[in-house]
This record gives sequence, C-alpha cells and structure tokens, in this order.
Amino acid sequence: MKLVFAGTPEVAVPALDALIASGRHEVAAVVTRPDAPAGRGRHLVASPVAQRAEEAGIEVLKPVKPRDEEFLARLREIAPDCCPVVAYGALLPRVALDIPAHGWVNLHFSLLPAWRGAAPVQHSIMAGDEITGASTFLIEEGLDSGPVYGTVTEEIRPTDTSGDLLTRLAFAGSGLLAATMDGIEDGTVKAVPQPADGISLAPKITVENAHIDWSAPALRVDRVVRGCTPAPGAWTLFRGERLKLIQVAPVADRTDLAPGELAVGKNNVYVGTGSYAVELLWVQAQGKKPMRAADWARGVRIAAGDVVGT
Repeated sequence: MKLVFAGTPEVAVPALDALIASGRHEVAAVVTRPDAPAGRGRHLVASPVAQRAEEAGIEVLKPVKPRDEEFLARLREIAPDCCPVVAYGALLPRVALDIPAHGWVNLHFSLLPAWRGAAPVQHSIMAGDEITGASTFLIEEGLDSGPVYGTVTEEIRPTDTSGDLLTRLAFAGSGLLAATMDGIEDGTVKAVPQPADGISLAPKITVENAHIDWSAPALRVDRVVRGCTPAPGAWTLFRGERLKLIQVAPVADRTDLAPGELAVGKNNVYVGTGSYAVELLWVQAQGKKPMRAADWARGVRIAAGDVVGT
C-alpha cells in the first residue's frame, strides 16, 4: 500500500522505521507537528519523526492544524491507501479521516478499551496494572473508540518507569503496526468493535497530578513516582523548594515514620507514608542535577524533625 505516516515524538520512530524496513509498503510522506522551541536557546527544532523522515528522503508535512486546506490538498494528491499513526499529537477532522481508502490506523499504547487518552502508560503504572500492551485500531471521531485490528501484551515490571515501559511498547508495537498494514492489504485482518465494558480514561498527567501525597500508602507513592518518570516528574516540597523524586523504593519493615517525616542513615534516606516508609534513591533539587538521595541529604544537612511535603 501507499502510506502516509503520522507521528511526532521519539516513541513513534520505531514504528516509522519498521514500515520503511518492511519493503512491502511505500511510505510516501510523513505528517508531524510543526517545529517547536527546544534547549536553552529555544531554537526551533524538527520533531524526531521529521528528522528520521528527512534522513530517509521522505516528504515531510507539518500542518499547523490537520484541517488546513493546503495540507488536505497535498494529502489528496498523494492519495494514500492508509495512514498509520503513532502519537501524532493533534485531532484529525472528518475531512482528513475520509481521504485514505483504508482510513487512519492508530497504534495506541494500551489494551483498549482500557486507558483511552493521552497518557495510557503513565496511568497503567499508577493504577498498579500488572499487564498492559498496545493496540492498533481504526480512528473514528471519538476518543480512541474505534474498532481494534490487533493487540500485543507486555508485562509491567515492578521497577518500570513510564519511560522504560513506553520504550518496550514502542518496539513491540512497531511490529504490530507493520503486521496490521500487511493484514489490511491482503484482507486477513478485520477491525472488531471495542467492548462496552472495561473502558477507562487516561488524560494527560499534569504537574499537579505528579505532586506526591505522603499520606497515601507507600505502594501508591512508588507508583506515582514511576508513572511520572521521566515526565512530568514526581515532586514534593522541602524547605519551601521543589524536590524532584526520580526513584524510590518501598521499605515494608520501616513503620516508625509519620507521613512526610524524614530519617537519615549512613547511606539511606527514608520518608514516612500512610503505610510504611519509602527509601529515596535518586532525587533532583531545584536548579541541581540528579543525584543519589544520600548525597543530597548530606548536602542539605537534614535535621531531626525535618519533613517533605506541605
């Protein structure tokens, strides 16, 4: 088939690579978000997908909005058979959805209908799910509600961050998306409507969502830290300034600390929660680089009675 691939961040690159490498389909163009400011100089930088497409000599389209008439006219000229999508980052209007003969097929990082929305991986970790996966589905105007072509499952490991899990799903999902394109072409896959039961929503994680509540149980604290790493980054307050929490570990046999209360050993830093303590392993103080929590504690000279949180 002739394909137009839509995607923007680094997590979409493995799927683009898989489609280019398949040799079975032609990736005629790529649709991605416009260049965005990045780095200290805030210079405009092309998206990871745009950079990869340019390296491969593929035409790159960067509409401000996918309903822009110039973009729609070019899409009609290309006349794709199908448009595979991975984390494009903009809502597609009906006029765009109707152009390819086989529609737009999205690779979504959950087992639909679970975790529809922008942050399925983060929410699955924060909810304590043991299994997640990726799904390919036909995009409709509803939120991730279209019929599903196929799925692949992935175990959530006890120490997985959302970054770890998303990386694995990006590679596992790239094979699923390529196989879905093959099946659409030869007629061996059929999109099946999602069940009405089991729907859960995964809206974007905000900075406030990543604010740690120390009255919550230790397992919840751990899940929020892992789910918010690397972005937006879990955080708490210490002496009125933000402290980013990069890695913690529940410590079931330490139950003597009140929520938010700090205790420092020779090479350990503990914080009380609503159940038992967690050990701070890696943190990042405001304006500083990430460091081991024990080194941070020595630098700030934690005293008896010090707490984190409000």
